[in-house]
Amino acid sequence: MNIIFIGRKHSKSKTLQFGDKQFALLFFLLFLIIWALMFLGYELNNFLSDKNETSLSKEIVAKWKLQIDNQGKDVIQLKKLAKEKVDALTLRMGDMQARLLRLDALGERLTEVAKLGNGEFDFTTPPALGGPDNVQLSEAYVLPELNESLNKLEQQISNREQQLDVIDALFVSRTTQKELFIAGRPIKRGWLSSSYGYRTDPFTGKRAWHGGVDFAGKENSDVVAVASGVVTYSGDRYGYGNLVEINHGGGYTTRYAHCKTIFVSVGDVVKKGHVIAAMGSTGRSTGPHVHYEVRRDGIGINPKKYIFRNKS
Repeated sequence: MNIIFIGRKHSKSKTLQFGDKQFALLFFLLFLIIWALMFLGYELNNFLSDKNETSLSKEIVAKWKLQIDNQGKDVIQLKKLAKEKVDALTLRMGDMQARLLRLDALGERLTEVAKLGNGEFDFTTPPALGGPDNVQLSEAYVLPELNESLNKLEQQISNREQQLDVIDALFVSRTTQKELFIAGRPIKRGWLSSSYGYRTDPFTGKRAWHGGVDFAGKENSDVVAVASGVVTYSGDRYGYGNLVEINHGGGYTTRYAHCKTIFVSVGDVVKKGHVIAAMGSTGRSTGPHVHYEVRRDGIGINPKKYIFRNKS
């Protein structure tokens, strides 16, 4: 086989002669070169594709991570809002429980005063309820429905409070007025040691307001209720020490402070002259005595006129 090479000016030419073996070797070398070029091109293409896919994968991972971080922040915010809503509902429930306790105490007092016995109106136990099970009504409340139910219950409690207040006022103005008449001293033995109004504070020596009167006496002496009513507070209170507060209806309450021992509990119905505590010196006190207050619609008034009132 002959291969002729011609120069640019066609003036000269060269001729190469190949035998069969030489031609076969040349063809094999050309095949290897072409195959090597194709293999290198394929590997380069794979390398570039892997690089692009790796870059794309990193971008996807980064986006997913950002979305997960944002969702985590949203979850934290939702938890915070849920906690705030639960706290608000808890406060409402606490207020409603306190109002229900007041209603129970007032209802028990009215039952006692009206002499409605035989367990017909027992405010110390939950009301009797019942009915067949209904599977269709067993779904749990969602938050809006729960809020709506609480609002309705709150409204019902408010209505009951108003009704009982009216009944309470009627009782006060009629046959029970004598029993609820605030009069006399909160002790059986002792003497008036501090009056109502401004005085020299026994702890600071400065002029200070004294919102009640003090009766000094012997420790463990009887402290008595000056009128019938319902115990609305029984326990320790800042400054007062052991305190008993009694609601007498018509907006009137009395307080008995610094007791050593308390003999009544919240919700108890007490009669005029009932021993409610033992005289002591708890709280902000210099010695055994009872600090006595009379309050009307939550505002302290001078107990003097009630102390020297005619008890009959």
